[in-house]
Amino acid sequence: MDKSKRTFLKSKRSFRRRLPPIQSGDRIDYKNMSLISRFISEQGKILSRRVNRLTLKQQRLITIAIKQARILSLLPFLNNEKQLERIEPTTRTPSLRARKR
Repeated sequence: MDKSKRTFLKSKRSFRRRLPPIQSGDRIDYKNMSLISRFISEQGKILSRRVNRLTLKQQRLITIAIKQARILSLLPFLNNEKQLERIEPTTRTPSLRARKR
């Protein structure tokens, strides 16, 4: 087929533009817990900018807000919920060796 006669076929994939995670009305603040919690992983880590789809300025503001919330004890530094579920209280058994007195 000649290059000049080739028709450009439209891609079969339809791309839907994703909505930005932060709308213009949202205020990035350490008190806005519903917004901040979207950018933290299950372990309590701050998600990367690529995962969040944020601009550089938004990511910096989110990071600062998360750190302020952690310092003010609004957020935990580590999320230990899974670790606490695994640990079950164990009963103490008497030692097999006799104590020396």
